[in-house]
This record gives sequence, structure tokens and C-alpha cells, in this order.
Amino acid sequence: MLRFLQSQQKVRLVSARVLPCRAIELNFSKTPGLNYNPMSSIFVNVPKISKLQWHPFTITSSSNLEPEKLSVVIKSEGNWSQKLYEELSLPSITHLQVSVEGPYGPATTHFHKYEKLVMFSGGSGITPFISIIRELVHMANDPDTTIRTPQILLIPAFKKSLDLGILDLLLPVSGINHDISRLRLKIQAYVTQESAPPRTATENQHYRTIWFKPSALDAPISALLGRNTWLWLGMIIVWFSVISLTSIAVVTRLYIYPIDHNTNMIYSYTVRSLLNMLIICMSIAITVIIAFLWNKKGNSTEMRQIGVTDGPTPMTSPGTSSWYYNADRELESLPNNFFAGCIKVNCGERADFKKILTEIEGSNVGVLVSGPKKMRQDVAAICSSGFSRKLQFESISFSCSPLSMKKKRRTSHTSTIDFGRCIVYHR
Repeated sequence: MLRFLQSQQKVRLVSARVLPCRAIELNFSKTPGLNYNPMSSIFVNVPKISKLQWHPFTITSSSNLEPEKLSVVIKSEGNWSQKLYEELSLPSITHLQVSVEGPYGPATTHFHKYEKLVMFSGGSGITPFISIIRELVHMANDPDTTIRTPQILLIPAFKKSLDLGILDLLLPVSGINHDISRLRLKIQAYVTQESAPPRTATENQHYRTIWFKPSALDAPISALLGRNTWLWLGMIIVWFSVISLTSIAVVTRLYIYPIDHNTNMIYSYTVRSLLNMLIICMSIAITVIIAFLWNKKGNSTEMRQIGVTDGPTPMTSPGTSSWYYNADRELESLPNNFFAGCIKVNCGERADFKKILTEIEGSNVGVLVSGPKKMRQDVAAICSSGFSRKLQFESISFSCSPLSMKKKRRTSHTSTIDFGRCIVYHR
């Protein structure tokens, strides 16, 4: 029911960054009232590619750092994502219809409780860490927070030096007005299949930023059922309970009782239960529709304030083809000038997990791993070997099977499942 309601509205795709490593960052407009936690995910549908396929992707933006933007990164590794990459590579593209469902994600995050964070990633597994880094940038610059942000050591592994361009997505396309130096971030990148140093700007390595022409039919992404507060959720539950119980009482009193007179000869217990379930389902549908329409009406003012253009103003009228803004630029000192001083690239070698973790100082160190199964197992074995009690291991898996789930439950202390991406968080 929620997917049907949410998919009826096309969302406003503001811009896209197309990288040479065949990765794409999609930037959507959202209402400032929509909040979500880092490592949340959304389902994306592009009708021009497939009207039926919905694909989950990790949100890389922070609702606190970017109150009017929501971003996802898509690596071109399957048929659907390859078609999307080819579509965005066309020089004539000015608009793309997209529908989303979500966001879904963990109810709480606790990565800020650590003294230090060590984050290992492999390939596109870096995407959950982008949202964490952007959230910590906000926390480090928030004058109202009393929480000291942890020191961060990001260790991404890529096959080719071209994939280092993904690191350029650590910051949003529009830039931010925060002091990045407060983040205390160090990056040790590994390129496993190339022994030469990474390409420099002189080799004409470019990415393109596309600003899309807005459409009056598109709307910013907004909270589906309204404000994300316990009071609003309680009101929805109370309203549903009133509708369902009143409907059951009315049907029982005015329809069932005059016929059956509580003899259960005509309406048995099974029939009554099925009828009650039907009423409950109808009550759910009515409640969801009312909350959805009420929230849509409340968001109309907020949507008008955002306006129809969320990117830079084009030099010509929107009707011309120059609305396609090609912001080619050379990748200087990979990845971004903000992080140029804290990046070290190692070519032709793999990260020595045990050496890195042994050299980490501190009494409370969080170790997050997002990548291939072998990487997660190797780091987990080191953290559980007992050589240090300061390490707290957490794994992020992008695919799982019932068999692998059984193994994880036997070997881990706690585990929860995010059904949207079938991600396993276990410690």
C-alpha cells in the first residue's frame, strides 16, 4: 500500500555526477522535514529503463548536512545500472523521471560513541561510509552538540586507480560551508590490480555534473506518513484503532447479531475472524490514505518554498539544450581538494588488516567493514582473536542467504536485519 502511494509521485532529480569509473551519484530534492539516519536506503525505479524493477541503494547524503538534498551512488555492475549509466551519458538528456520508495534504515546509529573509527571497504562497499562521514562533518561543526566526533581511518580498496574517483563523492556536489579539518579524517586507499601510481590531472580524467531541467509534475521526496515523531505515530495508531474497532462493533451489532443472535450457526468463529481481518485491512488502508493525503497537503507549502530549481541557474533559458550543464573538470589530487592532504594511495598491494588494527591506539575502537565476504571474514577473525579487547567489530553485508544468516547468528553476539537491502549488522 505504501509503495503504491509513494510510487504514484515522480520525484525531482536535481543533478547527477557521472564518473569515469562508471559510477553515478543521483541527487534528489527533498523536503527539509524528511530526516533519516546514516546507512539508510531507498528503492529507486526509473520507468524509462523498467517500469517494474525497484532497486535498493544506500543513501550517501546526510539529512542534517544537506537538509534539501538526498543522494545515492550507483555503480554500473548490472544490466539495470548499465542502462542507467548509458542513459545519463547521452549529451542530449535534460530530464529523467524517477520514483522512489523510502527511506528505510536503522532506527538508531551508534558510530559516534567510539573514540576512533576504522572503516574497511571494498569497491562499492564504500557507499555506507559516505553517509557516515557526511553526518560526522555536521556533528563536528554543530555548536549545540556535546559529542566529540571520533577520529576516522578510512581504508578503501579498489581494483583500478580509476575507481579512486568514487572518493570524490565524500562531499556533496554543491559543497558545504563547514570546516572539514574538524573531522580528523585519514584515508589510506589501496589499488590492488595496478602497480603504477594513480592517474593525475594531466591525463584528462574527467567527471560530468548534469543539472536536470525541472518539471512541474515532479515533487521533492517527503516523509510518506508525515512527521517522524512519536506523537504523530501515536495519533496514526489511535486513529486506526478507532476506525477498526468502531467498524467491527457496527458490523457485529447491525449485521451479524440480527441474523445469528450469537448462536454461531450462520457466522462461525472462523467466518467472524475472517470478516474482522477484512475490516482491519480496510482500516489500515483508510488510515494510510488519510495520513498520506494530510501529509501531502501539509508539504505543499514547503515544496513551494524549495522552488522548481535546485541547481545553479543556467546561462540561457530553460527551453534550450544548454540546460544540460556539463561541468567537466579534471580530478586534481584525488579525490577532492578538501581531502587532498589526508589521502595516501598504495598501489599493487592489499591492506594488511592485522597490522593496521594492531597499530590503532585507543580504548574504544569501532571497526566497520563493508565489502566482499572474504574481507568481512578476515577482519572479523582478527577482531575476535582476542589480541585486543578494544576492538568492536560490525559488518555490513549487501547480500545474504538463509544459510549465511544461520552462520552469522551462531558466531555473533547480536544481529539485526534491514529488509530493504538485506543488510546484516552484527557485532
